[in-house]
Amino acid sequence: MTSPCMENGKCKKNFPKPHTNDTITDIDGYPMYRRRSTENGGHTFTMRLPNFPNQVEFDNQWVVPYSPLLSKTYKAHINVELCSSVKSIKYICKYVNKGSDLAIFEVQNINKNDEIARYQMGRYISSNEAIWHILSFPIHERDPAVQHLAIHLENGQRVYFTEENVLQRAFEAPKTTLTKFFTLCQKPDVFGQFAKTLVYGDVPRYFTWNKSSKKWEPRKQGETTSFHYRHIQS
Repeated sequence: MTSPCMENGKCKKNFPKPHTNDTITDIDGYPMYRRRSTENGGHTFTMRLPNFPNQVEFDNQWVVPYSPLLSKTYKAHINVELCSSVKSIKYICKYVNKGSDLAIFEVQNINKNDEIARYQMGRYISSNEAIWHILSFPIHERDPAVQHLAIHLENGQRVYFTEENVLQRAFEAPKTTLTKFFTLCQKPDVFGQFAKTLVYGDVPRYFTWNKSSKKWEPRKQGETTSFHYRHIQS
């Protein structure tokens, strides 16, 4: 069998994929999708390939990951992969903020050819991008706002200190969103009583975190999505 993706008789995309009864996700890399064999309920189909004399039978090992909805909507072959790692957010932000394409140019004196400084990487800004920055238009949007929620054991807050304030930091436990949530629940007013009915992850829906005063305040408008930050020590 020959194909543009073949290299030294093997598929560069590692097809056919191994059979597996369950989808297995990995921290890094692509997940191993469920591909059942015919013995475990998998399906097969036959087709005649161009420049191939006989029909070829294919099973789930040869199916490229896809979304039935997208394939039906756009009537095209669309490869869709699962992105479950938090690194995907970094990948998206990189593309939004990477700037313009780089252009390679050369400045050369007719009577002098400096091979060491022959090429220089330069930035090219088009007229559209220039006027966009001049008028201070936004280059991206974020919605909804995300509030990081600290999670730690009692007296297990993360502490930042210098040589000058190490003693002060040691005796004054830093205030976190978690410790101040407990403080909020202890208040006798209506907000404290209402906070007792909430789970920790729902607090940003009704309260905002004041970074300067380190306390929760009643929300006046909008909503915020909570994000639990976990730090794993090795």
